[in-house]
Amino acid sequence: MVIATTGVDGRGNSMHRLLIMNIDGTIIDASGRLQKSVKQAVKYVQNKGVKVTLFTSRNFLFAKEIAKTIHVQNEIITHHGTFIAEDKDQPLFEKRIENEIAYDVVRLLDSFECQITLVDESRAISNRKKIDKEFLGRVIIAPKNQSLYHYQFMNNISEAIWRKQIHPLHIKAEFINEQEGRTAMDILKGMFYEVDMMVEGNQLIIIPNGVTKLSGILFLCDYWQIPLEETVVIGSGNDDLEAIEAAGLGVAMGNAPEEVKRKADWVTRKDREDGVWYFVYEHFRKQQPIEFLEKISEYKNDPVK
Repeated sequence: MVIATTGVDGRGNSMHRLLIMNIDGTIIDASGRLQKSVKQAVKYVQNKGVKVTLFTSRNFLFAKEIAKTIHVQNEIITHHGTFIAEDKDQPLFEKRIENEIAYDVVRLLDSFECQITLVDESRAISNRKKIDKEFLGRVIIAPKNQSLYHYQFMNNISEAIWRKQIHPLHIKAEFINEQEGRTAMDILKGMFYEVDMMVEGNQLIIIPNGVTKLSGILFLCDYWQIPLEETVVIGSGNDDLEAIEAAGLGVAMGNAPEEVKRKADWVTRKDREDGVWYFVYEHFRKQQPIEFLEKISEYKNDPVK
């Protein structure tokens, strides 16, 4: 494990003001269980004056419940970076797929055998392919989702987009295999410059162009006036890699893919081995409280005062 030195305190040690954590595979393991030691880790760094937030591809309601549980009360980055908020009804930032673009994208996806889902901060709307009829039109709690989230299922979601003027934060399409998803992505890329796409296994994720998890982090850094080099990012997936590489200190979980671990500054233990707490204690115990470091900096800049 290697530590990268970024901004420094009065003794030349690295100083970080913002801790940013992914949810899945980082503070929640593959079984959907929240690691109890994460709450302890958050309290530990917050007592040192370090700000904490989350970044995730998950919907806002789910992420907000996790944030409440571990006592994170700041804005959080959700929906692949398209929705940043502390309160659902008062987003700090949001970027949606325009209604006409969403309509045309879904019409094209309808030519494939896939499950299409439109996602926003309050609900998800899916076509009825591969869906058990007993779940249609119900409000459900997904097995790996600890928050109440509204799911609607209908025969023709392109018609619903047009009729209800839906502007989703992202669109998800689940195919029978990864190759089908890549074929659809290649076609969509040639037709729409207004959206970006990524393939995750057999899922194709479609988001507004120019938005990523990293762009969400950059937005909050600017909003909170914290330099990127004074951030720590902990992640576990390929879609976290860009943020891990850009951060002042990029940390990969022990359960992350090999490429992510190779490019991280620090590799901690796995999610089920209290990897977040292990890193937080090992790294931040060497850092003085932010308030103390700011006083030192102020004195060095103006010793007469």
